Amino acid sequence: MVEGYIKLAAARATQADLLESALPSIAAEVRAGQARGAFAGPGPIFLGIGASFAASAAAVWVLRSRGIHAWRLNAGEYPIPFPASPHPIVGVSQSGKSTETLAVLGAAAPELRMAVLNVVPSPISAIAATTIGLGNLPDSYASTIGYTATIAALAMIAEAWDGGTIDESWTALPAAFRALEAMMERRVGDLAALLRDAHSVDYAAAAPSVGSAEVGSLLLREVARISATGFSTRQYLHGAMESAGKTGHVLCGGEREVGVAHTLARAGHDVILVTSLDTSEEPHLSVIRIPDLSAPQRTILEALVMQSLAVETALQRGLDPDAFVFFHTDTKVATSKVASA
Repeated sequence: MVEGYIKLAAARATQADLLESALPSIAAEVRAGQARGAFAGPGPIFLGIGASFAASAAAVWVLRSRGIHAWRLNAGEYPIPFPASPHPIVGVSQSGKSTETLAVLGAAAPELRMAVLNVVPSPISAIAATTIGLGNLPDSYASTIGYTATIAALAMIAEAWDGGTIDESWTALPAAFRALEAMMERRVGDLAALLRDAHSVDYAAAAPSVGSAEVGSLLLREVARISATGFSTRQYLHGAMESAGKTGHVLCGGEREVGVAHTLARAGHDVILVTSLDTSEEPHLSVIRIPDLSAPQRTILEALVMQSLAVETALQRGLDPDAFVFFHTDTKVATSKVASA
């Protein structure tokens, strides 16, 4: 086990309860920030890496759907200092110690620095003008509750931005989450068997759910050690799909993804489809039905599916989901280190 983290099994066992308790607390923090005028003006730039980058996708979709310009950027791909901009920069980091995110955020104008973090206080919270904390939730090294709660926090910010309101339907999400957990517990063994022996796995998702494809492939690499890649569906159709063969496929979305799933399955490729549409299973096609919720709430349910698939696939391959192969000394800063403002 990595110091400071709990086991995946323990994190997943408490995820529904922690999410249920965290949602109203996060909503209260966002409303307080909104009342102070923090979430107004030019749309935000979400800055993260790894799972935190993936968690930002649904929030960007919400803001753009509301006509507000917003972006998500990979913190490891930008020079210092960050180019001058009127847009607030939201550093997304579950640990609050991600070196790349801290460096870029620290190079932005102090009044534009915001953060969404699980761990507060932390180096990133120390330099942010506005911080939304998840509540120091106990999380696993391959993130579970840290990831799903981050999606919720970012989505609530997107809903509240520039005079908006937080969707009242968030209160019903924990019940949907628990129902999906129960269904996955019954089915995950058979579903993971479709991925266990794959040479690689392609994840593709509709644009609002592209973060689900990204985090699904990341989790499979992390805990099951299978090469995997996440795509938006449209990107997948522009050539990447041509390499299908000895590959598994996990798709998330609606009509377009249903069509792609049928195309792959009828060509003899195993597909797991996560959708809210009423779609029948057929040879090589397994369907996981989820409720037709808002885009960010769907991605939280999709994240649960991705966690279940990755962990069960690891177990079927005889691997310990908590045993990582490589550890790096330069992806997190020491807790005492704070970038200069």
